Amino acid sequence: MLRKFGHVLALTALLVAELVTLVSALLCLALTFGLGMVFLFPPQVRMTRWVTETARRLVERSSGVRIDPPYLPKPPPPQRQADGMYRADRTLYKSPRIPAWNDRLKWTLSDPATWRDLLWLLLDPLVKVTLLPLLVLLPGRGLRVYALWCELLLAATVSSRMAGRLDRLNRARNLAVDTQASEMRRIERDLHDGTQARLVALGMTIGAAERLMDSDPQAARALMAKAKEASAETLAELRRVIRGVHPPVLAERGLGDAVRALAMDSPLRVSVEVDLQYRPEAPVEAAAYFAVSELLSNAARHGGAESVRVDIGSAGSDLLITVTDDGWGGADPSKGSGLAGIERRLAAFDGVLAIESPPGGPTTASMKLPRALPEHWAGDIVKLPRWKAAVVVFLLSAAWCPLFPQGIVAGVVKVIAPENRSWFLALYLPEPWQWPCVAFMVVLGTAMYLTAVLLPATHDRETHTRQKAPKRVVSPQ
Repeated sequence: MLRKFGHVLALTALLVAELVTLVSALLCLALTFGLGMVFLFPPQVRMTRWVTETARRLVERSSGVRIDPPYLPKPPPPQRQADGMYRADRTLYKSPRIPAWNDRLKWTLSDPATWRDLLWLLLDPLVKVTLLPLLVLLPGRGLRVYALWCELLLAATVSSRMAGRLDRLNRARNLAVDTQASEMRRIERDLHDGTQARLVALGMTIGAAERLMDSDPQAARALMAKAKEASAETLAELRRVIRGVHPPVLAERGLGDAVRALAMDSPLRVSVEVDLQYRPEAPVEAAAYFAVSELLSNAARHGGAESVRVDIGSAGSDLLITVTDDGWGGADPSKGSGLAGIERRLAAFDGVLAIESPPGGPTTASMKLPRALPEHWAGDIVKLPRWKAAVVVFLLSAAWCPLFPQGIVAGVVKVIAPENRSWFLALYLPEPWQWPCVAFMVVLGTAMYLTAVLLPATHDRETHTRQKAPKRVVSPQ
């Protein structure tokens, strides 16, 4: 309980920073759009985002609700043209500073999250005052409701998630292209320096045997025997190259059996544990296979290991792979030991590689490929009943009226122009009832928004709880 009150005090203390930021933001906006002082806008946005990011962290610590940032990806740095200049619209610059500044300004101005942050700054003090009794009497419930309010304006939207996903896909595409080009160069080098040289030598040996066939049949037979051995070695090397491109066992039997085949060919003692119910897609499977192959090769050539353990499993739709060896440790991706290549290969699928390799060992490489396995969740989607969906639509479409025109705007008009009643309901009431009516309208509108958010979330949670509850089995008599 004391910890919950501590979170409430932290959120209340943040209110001071919110009010200061709100005042400075309004002043910066007035100077930016009124006097053209656009250089004030980016610092104001950074300050506002610092406050909202602090609020996200406090909400996660207090309620466990994680709110992902909703901002669009940052613009890439300006690209230098062939003539050495940098272009911004139709203007050329010798330095990239001004084009980069222009891009950042457009980025902050066009990002809807910038204006949602300002709206949150404007409304959050009112929401905190409204929820103050609940936060004091039932801090756990109050913090949960406040988290839902913050999630309403500060969470990532569909467009921001799609933009972030597109940005990651572009980076992954570039990494995939670079990795593919590197693989093609490696295959070309292996064929040129290995297989091609062996085939040339094989042809020369057979030619020499043909010339000695009549004059020295015994020497010709010796050369043919040597040519036979060379052909066998060339075939074995060609098979190794093919396995380096895409091993047949991987396509036919899947990741588990392909890694077991790697273990059999490794000079180390390798144990493999596989717990996969579904196979990943072929590109993901290939990336995981070659990552494990590289780790086994590192353990044998650089790590001084004698035994390796490979665990392949899953967590939901994520593919998890752990490779542990008993070598002398000290593995570092920056030292060019092949780990950087594994990182690039996994990054093409949003995968990550974590290395734990203290001096003296052991070395543990943990790989995670998110959403790499088929997701069989379509039957678990919870549909909202029609009457609840209708209530949510009504609340979302009608809550603006009491909250803004009849609540916040009416209060502002009462302060600056009390004689102007216009269509504000509260201003037609007797003087003692006007402020209570304004406050009631603000509370009513906020409560309608919160109810529209809570209703689907509560239904979702209750339905999943019923689905996960153990079913009672009645044995036949």
